[in-house]
Amino acid sequence: MENVHLPTTEAAVSAIRDIAESFELAMSVTDDIGADQTSRRTSAELFTVLDPDGSLPHEAFVELAGSPSVSVRLFPEDDANITVDGVEFHDVPRDSVPAFLRSVYGGLAYTKGRLFPPGQWLVVPLPADETYKELITSPNLTPWLARSARG
Repeated sequence: MENVHLPTTEAAVSAIRDIAESFELAMSVTDDIGADQTSRRTSAELFTVLDPDGSLPHEAFVELAGSPSVSVRLFPEDDANITVDGVEFHDVPRDSVPAFLRSVYGGLAYTKGRLFPPGQWLVVPLPADETYKELITSPNLTPWLARSARG
């Protein structure tokens, strides 16, 4: 499945909800709406709802139950942070979030170790040769990360 255009945070939450249903995962959502509520608007004055351009920022935090544990923080700036079993992927484009989750839950994501430089990496391939790769900083792999190892 190619990346789809998700123009709003709510559209992205809806797309994640569809994925959760297709993989039979429980999901919880916390919405932060307003300039004084979103994490990247820390300089906004208290009770300031709109951004200077008149837009209403909407941020959401989504947790998906199951293995692996996954959380997604969707930002108003069209990007997201995705955490998979403690491994954080920063600045994932919002439009790539559904494909990213389908890769993780569809069994395409894997861990890969290297001797030099030493380390374990979580690799999440997406359609159209797009790949996300992050260093696993925990010395102990979770059972899901260990099962996902490739040589």
